[in-house]
Amino acid sequence: MARILVVDDETDICEILKFNLEFNGFHVDTASSGTEALSMPLAGYDLFMLDVMMDDMSGFSLAVNIRKREETASKPIIFITAKTGENDVLTGFNIGADDYIYKPFRISEVVARVKAVLRRHSTMAAVQNAETLQFGELLINPETKRAYIAGTDASLTKKEFEVLHMLLRKPGRVYSRDEILARVWPNDVNVLERSIDVNMARLRKKLGKYADNIVSRSGYGYCFVVDEKG
Repeated sequence: MARILVVDDETDICEILKFNLEFNGFHVDTASSGTEALSMPLAGYDLFMLDVMMDDMSGFSLAVNIRKREETASKPIIFITAKTGENDVLTGFNIGADDYIYKPFRISEVVARVKAVLRRHSTMAAVQNAETLQFGELLINPETKRAYIAGTDASLTKKEFEVLHMLLRKPGRVYSRDEILARVWPNDVNVLERSIDVNMARLRKKLGKYADNIVSRSGYGYCFVVDEKG
């Protein structure tokens, strides 16, 4: 049974989410502030659901704290908030959010999104710390810097490999173009955001049947999906 921590300064929201998520088979604890959440044994949770606008500490600041801790750095985070501005959403994804749900929400949608996020993380859990990462017949080896499809070398360039490795390590996680530039081209000030799109197009051509698993989220960036196409 997955353990979820819901952090929201609205008591009613906490109670609604706790009741409905537990009805769907999850174990749920709640906290009414970021400070209270940080005092809890965070390593024991499988997923964090954070409100963004809280008085003592914003959900964004709390997420940064969670990401800084070694024991929770890779745990999925879902923001649930009334802040719908593009900059707010981008901030959330750049921090490392796995999903972003707007208030007011439908419980059925929340449950479905929670299950999808947990499924994406469990899909890769067995191989995250292994030498290789694998999805279906797509396999990449960080040691040899090679990617294979059904045993055949995909012949990726250095940058193509680094982009694919980054995306496949966290399926479903959306990376902005700025973030991809910072991680893959950290010292090249002459590389433009357009270079990301060109590189992605070339990478997709080399991935064959897995090309559609690399998805562009309009206005946000790119991610590797494991439960949908296109």
